[in-house]
Amino acid sequence: MRGGDPRDVSNGAEYKSFCPVCSMELCPSPLGLEEECATLFTTDSLHFLHELISTFDEEVDEILQLRVSKKAQLDLTGDLPSFLESTRHIRRDPDWKVLPVPSRLQKRHVDIGDLAPCDTEHFIKALLSPAQGIQVDFDDGNCPTYYNQIKGIYNVFKAVHNLFPNVPHVSQAPVLMLRPRAWNMVEHNMMVEGKEAPGPLFDFGLLMFHCGKALFEHKSGPFFYLSKVEGYMEARLWNKIFLWTQQKLGLPLGSIKATVLIENVLAAFEMEEILYELQEHSAGLNCGIWDYSASFVNKFGHRPAFLLPDRHKYVNMEKHFLHSYMDLLVKTCHRRGALATGGMAALLLPEDPLSDTYRRVLASVTRLKLLEITAGVDGFMVYDLNLVEPMQKLFKVHTEGDNQLDQLRNDVTVFPEDLLSMPSGGVTLNGLKYNIAVGVLFINAWLSGKGHFFYKGQVEDSATAEISRSQVWQWVRHQTRLEDDGRVVSRQLVTDLIKELIMDLSPHCVLQRQRLHTAANMFQEVIAKRHFPDFITTYLNQDHTFLSSQNAEPMQALDKDLRRSKL
Repeated sequence: MRGGDPRDVSNGAEYKSFCPVCSMELCPSPLGLEEECATLFTTDSLHFLHELISTFDEEVDEILQLRVSKKAQLDLTGDLPSFLESTRHIRRDPDWKVLPVPSRLQKRHVDIGDLAPCDTEHFIKALLSPAQGIQVDFDDGNCPTYYNQIKGIYNVFKAVHNLFPNVPHVSQAPVLMLRPRAWNMVEHNMMVEGKEAPGPLFDFGLLMFHCGKALFEHKSGPFFYLSKVEGYMEARLWNKIFLWTQQKLGLPLGSIKATVLIENVLAAFEMEEILYELQEHSAGLNCGIWDYSASFVNKFGHRPAFLLPDRHKYVNMEKHFLHSYMDLLVKTCHRRGALATGGMAALLLPEDPLSDTYRRVLASVTRLKLLEITAGVDGFMVYDLNLVEPMQKLFKVHTEGDNQLDQLRNDVTVFPEDLLSMPSGGVTLNGLKYNIAVGVLFINAWLSGKGHFFYKGQVEDSATAEISRSQVWQWVRHQTRLEDDGRVVSRQLVTDLIKELIMDLSPHCVLQRQRLHTAANMFQEVIAKRHFPDFITTYLNQDHTFLSSQNAEPMQALDKDLRRSKL
């Protein structure tokens, strides 16, 4: 269908082009979302998307090429990252600060993290919760099927425009922190000038066009999280996108605020520069454990000196390289008047609040989050809504005021070697099994159209899948021996353990069994690659198996028996 009404979502055509002049093609509506597409894909919004994407498409490619170039340079020279000589003047200048954030962002004690907005029921529960904010996640906790993206963006539209019954007005509900996909992701269902659209621009463009002005008018945004930024040049590109968007939509300078997630070891050396590039638009920086740890394998995993030990036994925020990273992030942010936020508590509270397990889980989360509060963070995230109020009480007891910006952490001095020192420790059989299970089950979840799943009392998403498959790849690569019995971590051992996992899960449904076997085969392929695939989500998003699975009607999650009894 060509030249037709952009709201015509007839399934009789594989693609439809709404504007031949604009060279833009859009897939028909996902089944059951015709009304949502009619709302989102108007003539004006599509022209806005076309102009946004065509304006910045080349620069997106450039920063992705810069990533490849940086990594190749490190590989060829054997060098290690350090603080940049070329930007020393920015770090040494004591006077510059980021603009203060609006009042609704001054207090960010507890946000709900990893919330895929396509899950309407969970989204509404979060809007009704006492949390300060919601990480509306189109990235780590979301599987970016066309159905999920459209449903999720439309649900944000409904929340912003007060279309959910019995839900607080957007100015009274937890503040929405919108997290578009990262630069490594593309939107397969939109072509602009002969190329698939960058995923983050698709998400950001639709969210801003339909929600930006309303959020600003209600003093509730637009606020964003920026995932997987690897350096200040990427922050500079986002800043240009913000300036352009504000001008196009008639919003004042600095209306958009963004928190940058420091999820990459290279970005840890450019924190001040990232804040500097986003001075008018910064809502601070965020630190987390698993994507950041996985980035060491991504950048240096082939080097024996960077062998990362069993994450469950030897890797936590108390380890020197991670504690140094968190301390530096807090010091950097507070020095520049920016908020510093910590990672997400993935543990889930059991149903019975009187049980020993409940008390043990709550004590574990409390201990780890107190570590972050003591370091000076201004807030962090939890997945379980039942953890919101206990964690808010921690801030009330252990801090004063809305934030800890007065904690300048002048006691902290971090050198490159502090950020690059790997913790000691080995590999355990349980750690290997757990990583394999998370990796396989994450792929299985993606093939089911889900971006996260529950396993052994906590939520697992692309961040934990990333560190899991990274460690297995690295342990195989370096022929690491198990602490338990001295066996070498080999491809054959991984294959044997995958067979055990599948036998243990033993789904009864033929479709579920086939999907689990497909996920296992894909995981084996990833960990056997000669060269480390940069992101598991990129690998999955480009893989034919995943793409073809989207052609069917939206699939259901694993059946309740499988999830409850085995996961």
